[in-house]
Order: sequence, then C-alpha cells, then structure tokens
Amino acid sequence: MDVNVIRHSAAHVMAAAVKQLYGDVKFDIGPATENGFYYDFDMEHRLTPEDLKTIEKTMRKMLGRKLPFERFELTREEAEKMLAEAGQTYKLQRLADIPEGSVISFYRTGDFVDLCRGPHVEHTGEIGAIKLLSIAGSYFKGDEKNPMLQRIYGTAFETEQELKDYLFRLEEAAKRDHRKLGQELDLFSFSDSVGPGLVLWHPNGAFIRNAFETFWRAEHYANGYDLLYTPHIGQSILWETSGHLGFYRENMYSAMEIDEKDYFVKPMNCPFHIEVYRSKLRSYRELPLRWAELGTVYRYEKSGVLHGLLRVRGFTQDDAHIICTPEQIEDEIAEVLRFSLSIWKVFGFKEIKPYLATRPAKAVGEPERWEKALKSLENAVKKAGLECEVDEGGGAFYGPKIDLKVRDAIGREWQTTTIQFDFNLPERFDMTYIGEDGKKHRPYMVHRALFGSIERFFGILVEHYAGAFPLWLAPEQGRILPISEKHLDYAFAVAKELKAKGLRIGVDERAASIGAKIKDARNKRVNYLLVVGDEEVAGNKLAVRNRREGELGAMSVDELAEKMLREVADKTI
Repeated sequence: MDVNVIRHSAAHVMAAAVKQLYGDVKFDIGPATENGFYYDFDMEHRLTPEDLKTIEKTMRKMLGRKLPFERFELTREEAEKMLAEAGQTYKLQRLADIPEGSVISFYRTGDFVDLCRGPHVEHTGEIGAIKLLSIAGSYFKGDEKNPMLQRIYGTAFETEQELKDYLFRLEEAAKRDHRKLGQELDLFSFSDSVGPGLVLWHPNGAFIRNAFETFWRAEHYANGYDLLYTPHIGQSILWETSGHLGFYRENMYSAMEIDEKDYFVKPMNCPFHIEVYRSKLRSYRELPLRWAELGTVYRYEKSGVLHGLLRVRGFTQDDAHIICTPEQIEDEIAEVLRFSLSIWKVFGFKEIKPYLATRPAKAVGEPERWEKALKSLENAVKKAGLECEVDEGGGAFYGPKIDLKVRDAIGREWQTTTIQFDFNLPERFDMTYIGEDGKKHRPYMVHRALFGSIERFFGILVEHYAGAFPLWLAPEQGRILPISEKHLDYAFAVAKELKAKGLRIGVDERAASIGAKIKDARNKRVNYLLVVGDEEVAGNKLAVRNRREGELGAMSVDELAEKMLREVADKTI
C-alpha cells in the first residue's frame, strides 16, 4: 500500500480526533510529507506535548473502529455554503484557490468532513501504525502577514516494525543534530549581534573546514580545473544582465551606492565567472575551460526557515563552471559526474543516487540543444553504472540537470551535487568563441556545485559522523592522558615530538582521575587516547586506545606516528 496514502489518511484521522476533543476548531490543510504528515489548526486551546498523547489515544480508537473514508462531490456553490455554515474560513480560502471547472470533492470520516481530492485508504483500520511527534506554529499559506496556526506533526506506517525503525532513526538523528554537536564540540556558533543565519566558525570547526577545503582545492587542480577568486559585490548592471534583479531581487542584499552607481552583494558566483570568460576573445582551442571557486554568497532567507548550518543567509558555494564546445559536452558531463562521485566516496558516502530533471513547459534554448544536453546527462549516468529517477519537467527554465542525493549513516537522503546546463546566461552575456571555421559560436555552459555549500555540507558531515570525524579531518587527532602530575613532563615531550611529525595532539594536564580524562576525551570524539604512567615513561611508550579499533597496547612514538600518518594519508573512515 502507498505509504503517502496511509499518511494522508492519518492526517484526516488526527483532524477528526482534534475536532472531537476540542470542539470549535478551524481547519487548514493536512498533507502527507516525506516522512509523515501534519495538520494546521486554529483554535482557542493551546496545544501542549501532553495533548499529543490524548489525541493519539483518540486516533487509535478510531483506527480500531475501521471508519470508512467516504468521497462525495459538490458544486462550488454547495461547497461554499457548507463551509460557510461550518465557519471554516480557511477552507473557504482554499476552495477559492481551486480553478474554475475543477471537480470539488470532500471526504467524510466519522463526523469529520474535509475538502480534499484524495486518495485515501478504504477505512481507518488500514492505516496501521501511528505516532504524533511535535507541535509547531505555522502561518496560513506560509505568509507571516497571515494568522499563526497550530501545527501537529505525526507519522504513520503500514506496520508497527516500520514505525519502530523510523522512531529509532529519529532518536539517532536527535543525538546527531549538528546544532547540538556544534556546541558540544565547539565547532561554530551564531550571534544575535552579528545577525541570524551568519555563521561564526570556531577554531575546531575552522580547522575541519580548512582540511576539506584544502582537499577540495588539490583535487580540483589534479582533475583539470583552475581556481578563481571573485568580488563579493557587483554593479547593478551585472545583475540586470544576468536576470537576477528581475527574478531574484527579493532574495538579494543591496550593498551601497558607489560613484552614483548601485552595487549588490552577490547571491551567486556565475556572472563573475562569465566576465572572466569575456575578458578576452576565446578560441575553440582553449576549450573546455573548467573554473571553480569557493565563493561566499549572501541570500535573504526568511527567519522561519533558517536551520543551523543547513539553511543560512551567508554561505560559501563550491561553484564550478564548465565552458565547452557542443562536441565536448558529453565527455565533460561524464567527467563531472565521475569526479563528483569520487569525492563523495572519500567522505564515506556509499549510496549515491542521481535524479534527472527534464525540460519544463516554459524553457529557453533551442529544443535540439535540450535534447543533446539531456542525452549527455543520461549517457553520463549510464557510464557511471547508476540508475536514475527522471523528474519529468523538473529542470530549470534555462536547462536540464542532474541532482545527486547521498544517503547518510542512518539512512537519510540529502540533496547535494547539482550538474546544471544553462542556455540562458550564455545568451544574456553574448558568450562566444571563435570556431575552427573562423566564425563566432555560442559555447555550452554547465554549472556544478559539488557539496552545494560548505556550511550545509559541514552540517551533513557532523550528523553523518555523529561528530566523530575521521582522523584526517579531526581537529584533535590524539590526546595524551597523564595518570598523575609526575607524568606531565613526559606527556608534553611526547606531544611535541608527535606535533613535529605533523599530528595534532593535545595534553590533558588537569588534576583529574584517569577515568574522568578518558571520559572527556571520548565525549570530545578524540580519535586516539594515549595514556602515560610509570610503565610508559620507563619504557618510552604510550598505552594506545583508538576510537575505532579499541585497545591497541603499548606503542613507541615512532610506531604510533607511522600508524596515524598512514591513516591520515589513506583518509580512512
């Protein structure tokens, strides 16, 4: 049975239970979501977490009664009259959004009637397993100028085991929440004085970020890319040409007026890369050009959607643009996909799935270009040995794309890499190259963001690793734990020797028990715990514990350094 039908049906049952328990309730909508469902309510009673237990208990009784979902249709006039008499003002507004001539259908479940196009299960007994999860506020139609409604989130599955598995993943996700771990591990923070959605990177977080950015740069150079640096602001004429001021103005920050000209903070890097291309006449002999940049951009996001590092207002895109001839495009796309997959696997992501978004109804560019672009994307996926899902009509108006989604350690799917054709900007900026025939031709242009943004990627990594970073990324690779104060001199001498070999080693010099020191190092996800006492000092050794392998016994400094450096070089997960 379709789990989305089960969840949509469960949303109706929840609304019916709320009506039964709290009487005068105005309803908005109750759709299925990727992992569950929700319903929005307007009522005097202020919901609390304790209420969820009562509502859930009432729902379970309804499931046991096997109430049918009965569909019926009304004319627009009949529907308006029924909803008006019931005082369902939000439903009346939703009814007004239904296009003229469309079928207007309702579903009855017990005493609850809802404006809905369905489908639903036959009866409530088919819903299976339910759980209400949380309460939140939600503006009607997502507009902060509209009334604030109360939203209940829940989930439903066909079986109790599926529900148990999901709740376990939720519990695990809460433990891995990058916002919680970011504070515990002293990685990053936000400040009201700086502004919401603007990240402050602490030394530990900055070290991890620098480690994978350094890897990113080295890999790009090794795979035929050149790196660019571009300004943070640009004149309004640049954004007018690109179309951002026409289509994206509400998400852009204006910077200042300089020499009587308006400048805007950049929301994207691509127009700057195009200007580099246009800085001189280009020949087909120069193509393909592969240009990449870790470029920081700024976009206005509503405060209600900001979410730790996953949704911010200032972020660094790992942008790349491939500019090539039509004859080169298929090989270039295949190479971009190969390169992207190779990078993700270094970080331990094994399940990677491509999604191919095709031409929408309204699109720019000649149909034959779209066909060639789509074919090159499809062929690249086949060469990589992957199966993709097709999102018919899901491409941007300016070109088709491949999106890669990666599955993390607890099974969640994250949208990451985008490989996006663009037929729009080369036209807007009149990009050309001189072909072998001596004439001007329009190049193909592909946008590629590998991680998407550094901030979001960092948040995903924190949750994927549960804060326990592999050795090559860890800000503190090892910590020396002296059993007593008399072992401190030896501990500092060993730390100095290991640091000289390029390892990041700390010393816990507190007057605390060895048990407390071990516990703290584990809580901080230190990779190697290095205990030193009388025996270790006498033998010029370290008692080594590895977070991944457990007790490793006594090792000399050279033995330990060799093992750790090999693990760093291999980027062992």
